[in-house]
Amino acid sequence: MLSLNRTRTQSRSTRSMSLGGMDYVDPKKKSNVVGKVFMAAALTALCIIMLKRSPTFNTPSPFAHYEPGVTHVLVTGGAGYIGSHAAFRLLKDSYRVTIVDNLSRGNLGAIKVLQELFPEPGRLQFIYTDLGDAKAVHRIFSENAFDAVMHFAAVAYVGESTMDPLKYYHNITSNTLGVLEAMHTHGVKTLIYSSTCATYGEPEKMPITEQTPQKPINPYGKAKKMAEDIILDFHKNSDMAVMILRYFNVIGSDPEGRLGEAPRPELREHGRISGACFDAARGIIPGLKVRGTDYKTEDGTCIRDYIDVTDLVDAHVKALEKAKPGKVGIYNVGTGRGRSVKEFVEACKKATGVPLKVDYLPRRPGDYAEVYSDPTKIRTELNWTAKYTNLHESLRVAWRWQKAHINGYSTPQSI
Repeated sequence: MLSLNRTRTQSRSTRSMSLGGMDYVDPKKKSNVVGKVFMAAALTALCIIMLKRSPTFNTPSPFAHYEPGVTHVLVTGGAGYIGSHAAFRLLKDSYRVTIVDNLSRGNLGAIKVLQELFPEPGRLQFIYTDLGDAKAVHRIFSENAFDAVMHFAAVAYVGESTMDPLKYYHNITSNTLGVLEAMHTHGVKTLIYSSTCATYGEPEKMPITEQTPQKPINPYGKAKKMAEDIILDFHKNSDMAVMILRYFNVIGSDPEGRLGEAPRPELREHGRISGACFDAARGIIPGLKVRGTDYKTEDGTCIRDYIDVTDLVDAHVKALEKAKPGKVGIYNVGTGRGRSVKEFVEACKKATGVPLKVDYLPRRPGDYAEVYSDPTKIRTELNWTAKYTNLHESLRVAWRWQKAHINGYSTPQSI
């Protein structure tokens, strides 16, 4: 009751007094109000003057404007294994690079390495964003002036895709649609798309050419093919320049040891065979598991075409240089030579110097027996040929990085 009365008293004290039908305002209170307004205005003006004197106030971000002679490339998934190597090559070749990654598979440590190698303003920026957030993607495109997109971001394990197919259709197909919509809305005219030989499935004839029918047999390959179909359907009524690169099995790392492959520990079971070999050589896992020894191949194990990551990113740069408005280029990126899993394991043993324990297990769901490329088209049209074709040497280079980075990039996954 006391507080209520006090409130009413305060309310009465703040009212203007009425004299003969006129409002009378206490002149002292009027003066205080005017003084406060004046002070606020003065402080605001002072802040504006100080900001304008700041050297960065009137300096727009170089990433937000087109610059003659400078090509600005958005690299999605640029914190990942292949994406980080591609970003490095682009920066080395004087491109401007924006990396977008949600770090679900990528490494912040790779970004740190790139930032240290290219610290100059206007060269590299990293944006932490999930491509599944359409509003965030459009905001990125509206705030940056991109000339081209290299779209790497994707989950990419065949075994995992058979266990969680919806994740793959969302992450690969849906997110690619979102990127394409943002490019269309904001007038970005060049797309280099990261696809896979998994879209071919298990062809009847070898080697695989770009005319080989696409009949994927696992959700990973199916999701990638759906994304390709979306891109091609959109392109029919567009002047966009599109390059689709279908990778074979990627191995290796930066020859000078600056970048490497550091997959999530919880994904080792689904990861690349090279990662499993190195984990076994380091004693992280007790041995190497080879899945499938009854395929119709010479030694019963799968045959794959292993492409060094340095060659792969070189193919991307050549694709970017050769991309033409209104045109689509589709290319296989491989060496043109198949190697069996047993052959790969022997090369890994030699590269690491470790006598690996090997367990032979039943086939993995969704795998195919034999896949290797015919690289004639990419050699003829893009003047690209794989140079790092020594399997042992590629594994030796990758192993050197692994030994020097026992805990990967050793960088906390935090923003």
